[in-house]
Amino acid sequence: MTELKFDAQGLIPCVVQDFYTNEVLTVAYMNKESLEATLATKKMTFYSRSRQELWRKGETSGNTQELVELLADCDQDSLVAKVIKAGPACHTGSESCFTKAVFKSADQQNFSVEDLYKLVLDRKENPQEKSYTSYLFAKGNEKILKKIGEEATEVVIGAMKESKEETTYEIADLIYHLLVLMAYNKITPAEILAELSKRQVVDKKVKQETLQ
Repeated sequence: MTELKFDAQGLIPCVVQDFYTNEVLTVAYMNKESLEATLATKKMTFYSRSRQELWRKGETSGNTQELVELLADCDQDSLVAKVIKAGPACHTGSESCFTKAVFKSADQQNFSVEDLYKLVLDRKENPQEKSYTSYLFAKGNEKILKKIGEEATEVVIGAMKESKEETTYEIADLIYHLLVLMAYNKITPAEILAELSKRQVVDKKVKQETLQ
């Protein structure tokens, strides 16, 4: 705290990032009081420049942000907070405040499981007549589960053949159908990562106890 450099108004910018996906959620300002409150409660608390008062994220909306990690840059004059969010980060209802595209290279395309999940979820909420994904949602849980069983079997067959190409292809099919199942049951990738993270912590604890 003593090494951080606040500006003339006693503020320091803080970039808030999703702990699981690394998506940038918002940029806000903190003063010493709001930073102390954040560290004490592990709930993101900022300083409103327009209202000139502290505000805890989600105090009225319920969309809180739990602090996991706080980093300062090399000059100690800006922060990055990695958080676990409960609900959208933006007051508009968007998951992130950064949704307006200014520039995007046609040569480099980003792709993630999160992006695919969002596309799958859109096919659920906005069905399209010729969409296979929308077709699966229309058929329901039983059809989705049947496809997962089929794809899992094909992964096993590909692996038994020791064919990297075939196994890769079938794993991609399986992951896609798992994402459909997740969207159908309102399970997010972040919740899966959170569950895996818990297991990693337990595994480390077991290893430590074994070494002792």
